[in-house]
Amino acid sequence: MKSDLRLFQLGLLFLLLFISKNINAQEKVLIADMTASVEDFIKSLDAGQKKSASATFADSLRFDWNYVPRARKGLTLKNMNESQRAKAFAMVKSILSVGGYQKIIAIVDLENVLRIIENKSSTDTYRDPENYSFLIFGIPGSKEPWGWRMEGHHISLHFTVAGESITFTPGFFGSNPGKILADVPQKGKRILKDEQDIAFELLHSFSPEQQKTIILSEKAPWEILTTNKRSNLITLKPEGIAMKDMSATQRALFLRLISVYLDRYHVTLKDQQMVKLKESGLDGMHFAWMGNREPEIKEGAGYYYRIQGPTILIELDNTQNNGNHIHTVVRDLTNDFGEDLLRLHYQKMHANH
Repeated sequence: MKSDLRLFQLGLLFLLLFISKNINAQEKVLIADMTASVEDFIKSLDAGQKKSASATFADSLRFDWNYVPRARKGLTLKNMNESQRAKAFAMVKSILSVGGYQKIIAIVDLENVLRIIENKSSTDTYRDPENYSFLIFGIPGSKEPWGWRMEGHHISLHFTVAGESITFTPGFFGSNPGKILADVPQKGKRILKDEQDIAFELLHSFSPEQQKTIILSEKAPWEILTTNKRSNLITLKPEGIAMKDMSATQRALFLRLISVYLDRYHVTLKDQQMVKLKESGLDGMHFAWMGNREPEIKEGAGYYYRIQGPTILIELDNTQNNGNHIHTVVRDLTNDFGEDLLRLHYQKMHANH
């Protein structure tokens, strides 16, 4: 039995090594495609726009991120012509999956829905589909690290490149309303449907005994617990039920839920993260819940769940607006903003010199 287990472990190791090498090759292609899109966007800008859209890679602004309506550094859609907007969104399309890109477009469109719900004018600047900012850090395509972000209400996307590697966290997607109830053309739409429905399916698959471990509180927090902090390692520890303590059916559902978040990104980035999760140990992934256990939209309703392992943290909070206002985030506990990637890059550069 021990020899069989050893052979299985070796086989898994070789499989992961093969997948990792394949992903490295795919990463080079992805970085090249994304870099071309970013450079195409920059070439379309005049001198003033380039200044607005550019910052040094060392600028602390890279870590100043948020997902609320506010004024932002960078070049906004409002200050681009139609051709430039198309090139800006081509950058987003180059790095997300088709489904992830569609979610981004739908989240931007929710600003129009909120204008109607809140009786704001078509020129209102608080609910504004043109108040999404693009900012490039460093020089795309150079040997030095560089990156870029798209940010606005309920969107915060961050991509960092160092050498032949790329990272994509933190990544924030939100939806207000979570389900559009108003009498508008988008009525009934749920942009983050799978993030909710699969989670409830998983929650309801657990026995009452298992739920004693999973349910941390009968009340959900008002906000994702990590908010927009740069560091997310200080207070949050894995809680709830570990994957190793789930049934085969529950494990499959749990992996489906994790995939919903990774499926937002280009398949190369998803595969990259899945290899990392498997290497760190899927059995150590935890699922925890707070608040309402049914998906009603009603006064006082609201729920929160967290997926956490050695290398990844995923949060969903849906408490505001009577449980109809969703915040979700994906964080890499070892590599947010590419910090581990940068450390390895600089070590390699130092060794080469």
